[in-house]
Amino acid sequence: MNSIKNSPFYKEAIQVLNLPFGNYFLFDGFVVAEVHEDIIYSWEDHGKKASTIISELYDNDGSDLVYITNRINDYSCKPTGWLNFFKFSKRLKGYGIISYSQSGHYNALLEKLFVQTEIERFSSLENAIAWAKNLSDSKAIAS
Repeated sequence: MNSIKNSPFYKEAIQVLNLPFGNYFLFDGFVVAEVHEDIIYSWEDHGKKASTIISELYDNDGSDLVYITNRINDYSCKPTGWLNFFKFSKRLKGYGIISYSQSGHYNALLEKLFVQTEIERFSSLENAIAWAKNLSDSKAIAS
């Protein structure tokens, strides 16, 4: 389990948001989130705040962004929160989940039922970031 802070990608971050429930690393075209240990992540308490701040910083609804969650900590996510995310006209170019355990894999499968965008699961930070960069580049060329 590798935090982005301890990776070569950290120096590429444009900005880091340190919120009470997690850290968000903003890059050109994608965001990597690392939620803190023992959080029960919900739309109401966490997602709405994070997506609003990130949308304002990138000045868009997220349709030009890939969101990666780097699950280095043990926390819970209410997957129905994704319904509210899309209900409030938020968008994503893609959603990547880096999980390091079997239970993380099962949670990703559950989330896939609620996410209305391209979703991929990874076991390494490197592969997820390569995917995000490729997705960002390919969509930019297609536009």
